Amino acid sequence: MAVNTERRRRAFGRGRRGERIAAWWLRLKGYRILAQGFRVPVGEIDLIARRGRTIALVEVKARTDLETAYAAIGARQRQRIERAAASFLQRHPALARCDIRFDVVLLVPGRRPRHLTDAWRRDGAWRGASGTPIL
Repeated sequence: MAVNTERRRRAFGRGRRGERIAAWWLRLKGYRILAQGFRVPVGEIDLIARRGRTIALVEVKARTDLETAYAAIGARQRQRIERAAASFLQRHPALARCDIRFDVVLLVPGRRPRHLTDAWRRDGAWRGASGTPIL
């Protein structure tokens, strides 16, 4: 049992470190971080960032390669992020007039972070930055 707890603690620490790196990367791209690690009973959003009238709800994945990082975001996880997004937006009605999108930041050792804008839509369409799957 203690081994499982330790493994979880290390994974949580790696995840938080990845979120800090992704937040730094987004700031360099002109985003303002509104929230980090937003958690509600129905889900979690790693980063919530704003640039102009756009609110980006960002999932961060750190893995050994891009394909594994990209594949780590399944339909169930996207649904949990979407439910958390609805909760966040209910708590911040002033943001209702902004454009909302779901982004992903992929982190791979030795490479720059990869920011996929508008990575998926609420209709379930899984997209890359150009509107088509990236990998």
